[in-house]
Amino acid sequence: MNIPFNKPYLSGKELYYIARAVGVGHISGNGYFTKQCHRFFREQYAFKKVLLTNSCTAALEMSALLANITVGDEVIMPSYTFVSTANAFVLRGAKIVFADSMAMHPNMNVARIEALITPKTKAIVVMHYAGMACDMDAIMELAAQYNLVVIEDAAQCVGAKYKDKALGGIGHLGTFSFHETKNIMAGEGGLLAINRQEFEKRAEIIWEKGTNRAAFFRGEVDKYGWMDLGSSYLPSELTAAFLYAQLENSTDINEQRQKIWNNYFTQLQPLAQQGFFDLPQVPKYAAHNAHIFYLVCKNLAQRSALINYLKSKKIHTVFHYLPLHQSPFFANKHDGRNLPNSQKFADCLLRLPFFYELTEAMQAKIIGEIRAFFLMTNYQVPNSK
Repeated sequence: MNIPFNKPYLSGKELYYIARAVGVGHISGNGYFTKQCHRFFREQYAFKKVLLTNSCTAALEMSALLANITVGDEVIMPSYTFVSTANAFVLRGAKIVFADSMAMHPNMNVARIEALITPKTKAIVVMHYAGMACDMDAIMELAAQYNLVVIEDAAQCVGAKYKDKALGGIGHLGTFSFHETKNIMAGEGGLLAINRQEFEKRAEIIWEKGTNRAAFFRGEVDKYGWMDLGSSYLPSELTAAFLYAQLENSTDINEQRQKIWNNYFTQLQPLAQQGFFDLPQVPKYAAHNAHIFYLVCKNLAQRSALINYLKSKKIHTVFHYLPLHQSPFFANKHDGRNLPNSQKFADCLLRLPFFYELTEAMQAKIIGEIRAFFLMTNYQVPNSK
């Protein structure tokens, strides 16, 4: 039995809706299926205004433009995140100020943010790892105190909440991913949630290549032209049609993933209690969406040995991220602060296979082999780091 790390799930109507989009003859974007996706997010998650994008990366780039990030502005964000979180703001000339993770969770340590704020700070970018919320009340209080824009990198968060609010809908702007590794996917794709009215009109212009083309097609202006900076951020109707089929089944998808997540947690808890590794810690204020299940190994040597053992049993596991402050691109730009928790998760976090069609037999094999690695082989935690 070969168990992949991820397998994209088709809910059933993806090809049918794509064929409908082709049949209508409008496949270039911002058509029927785009509007259906927009409606879904407004109604399901109470987002004020949303715009589908080609990727979460594109939504982050739009956020940087909307926040008026320019050369010399400082933007605070976690080091333990995907490169797109930083790239979007570096492209505008920002100086990135990286914050460390919490000791027991990959999310940014909110208690350490205020010390990083200077007169040049313009924005805070929050990444909710594994669909588990950061403390958004504390972040929004800081933003109000220092007049900062808050962007939520909610790439992994469709269906996740902070208290009773959908992630991505709390900061001034929120960004989502529909990459094929996400709970709800379209191969590629993303979404920008605009949560403050003052950003709405300009967001649509940036989305449409810097023009007021969308307003023209609604009959609000008699011609359209170049109004602002922008790019081609909207996806085709083919992407929107695929995504809409997934959204229609989002409740079922997330419920199935919750079952898989809970089974991992329950079955692996005895090993965690024996001290072999740590399991995910879910903050009390977070209602996660079962996007990722991970173990935090004791050190890099243990994780490498476990990866290799599981690979020998045809079980594919992965790790991420390499801390951005130590990356080849950024290392000589970092201010020299040690970010030990970001490094710990880079060395120790291991993601287990997780997808809708992961069967009980597959999951039992994964759990059984992890148990075998630690118990049947009399595994000892290496002393090396």
